[in-house]
This record gives sequence, C-alpha cells and structure tokens, in this order.
Amino acid sequence: MTTNIEIVEVSARDGLQSEKKFVATLDKLALIKRAIDAGLRRIEVTSFVNPKRVPQMADAEELVQMLPECNDVRYTGLVLNYRGFERARALQLDEIGCAFVATDSFNKRSQGLEVAEAINQWNRIADDAHTANIKTQIIIGAAFGCPFEGEVSTEHVVNIAKQVAKAGPSEIGLADTIGVAVPVQITEVINAVKNEVPDIKLRCHLHNSRNTGFANAIAAIDAGVEVLDASIGGIGGCPFAPHASGNISTDDLVYMLERSGIKTGVDLTKIIETSLWLETILKKPMSSQVAKSGIFPPIETN
Repeated sequence: MTTNIEIVEVSARDGLQSEKKFVATLDKLALIKRAIDAGLRRIEVTSFVNPKRVPQMADAEELVQMLPECNDVRYTGLVLNYRGFERARALQLDEIGCAFVATDSFNKRSQGLEVAEAINQWNRIADDAHTANIKTQIIIGAAFGCPFEGEVSTEHVVNIAKQVAKAGPSEIGLADTIGVAVPVQITEVINAVKNEVPDIKLRCHLHNSRNTGFANAIAAIDAGVEVLDASIGGIGGCPFAPHASGNISTDDLVYMLERSGIKTGVDLTKIIETSLWLETILKKPMSSQVAKSGIFPPIETN
C-alpha cells in the first residue's frame, strides 16, 4: 500500500452541482479558500456546462476569475463538450477534466451523445488542449454500474479506457457515479485497466450512496491508485441519475487514511471546521461522521 495519497477536492463542483438553492459565488470562493488553507492542493472548482441544465454552475467564469493565485495549487474545471472546453481554455485554467458515462443510455441523458460519439469528442478536445499546453484528464463515469442499464462489465470499461488512452491523458479517472460498487469490483476493474494502460495514472471518484465508498477507497489504494476524489462534508451527487447521493467525504477519508499511516497533507481540524461552516451555508447537516463524532485521539488544547 502506498504511503501517500493525493486528494482532489470536488466540493465546489460536484459537491454543489445538485444543490437546488443557488450558492453565492463568494461562498463558493470561500469554500475553495478554506480547502487551500487546509492543505488541499488540487481542487475541482467548477464545470463549464449549460447553466439551464446545471444552474449551480452558471457563475463558472466569474468564479475562476476570482480564484487566488497559488503556485502550488492546481485548479481544475470540468468540461463535457467542446463548447465547455473553449470556455475553460479562454480562462487559462491549470487543468481540464473531461468526462462521459460508460453507457449509451446514461450518456444520452447527461450529454446527448452515445459513448462512441463522446470518445470522438474527447479526442478533439485532448488534441486541442495539448496544443494549448493545458493538462487534460478524462473520467469514465458509471464505470461500476448504471442506473439505466444495470451492470457494466469490466471488459467494457477496459475497452473505453484503451480508446481514451490513445489521446494521451495525464490521468484516467474511474467513477462510481451512483455509488453501487463493492471492493472486489473496484479491485477487478482497476487491475484490468492498469494491465491495458500501465503508463497512465489512474484515479477514483467514489460515492457513498450505499455505504461502501470508504471500503472502496481502501480497495482502490490496495490496487495501486494514488489519487482519490472527495468532497468536504460529503456533499454532492449527479443531477442526471436517480438516487445518486453524496461523494465520500474529505473529512472521513482524511481521518481513515491518516490513522492508517497514509499521508494526505491535509489538516483534518480545518476540514471539519469547513464542514460545520458548510452546514450554515447550505442549511442542512453534512454526512461527514468525523465532523459529528470528532477526531480520535482528541486534540489537546492549552
């Protein structure tokens, strides 16, 4: 098992995208600044999508222009099509994350494209991103199960990974978009993809919809994944999938990893403070268990 894990903080994008009440841009900025202050160095800040479909992301340009300049922090914007890529490119973001879903039924609902069409679109975006010297990675959504087609075979995911790898992404993400995966499945899919694209870093995006997210995180680490997505407070979900509840929480993930001797570089006390702050912004409790129960052993204060 690795001794260090990189956490990609996704609360500002995936965490907020399903919230019905618009979160003020300054509150999003405050969330990002709090994440940076807690030691997170890779942050997914927004997505460049149609604001009619995802109203919470309507302020993408405004938010990016307000981001603090930090030489050691990488800001990522999610794009789902070429128009989104053009918007992100114009802002000179550090990194662009592309995404599509592994099944035709789900991807048609979320992007209006079949998987083969989405792969062609990714190839075009990746080529132009490389020309512009923009780091670009790709996420394969619903890689462990689809709400419309059911089980997604390992062979199918591997075939997609082989195709997207041809465009030279810096990273391939495997997403459990609706939180149906179990550890054995995580291990099987990661090992199979690694065998076919051994030179590309793998990352996992996990949801805790069925309370398997943290077990899946350990399984992913055991299989050699060194990058995990997480969301402060455990907020988030996919607006295009039924019953797709929150991401694994950064709070609980950091607690689990640090107690296991795996370094994250994240200040858990500050993450918990941010979870409690988020409750006041979103007017609802967070799913984070550590924020409720506290750190163990308790931190002594003078």
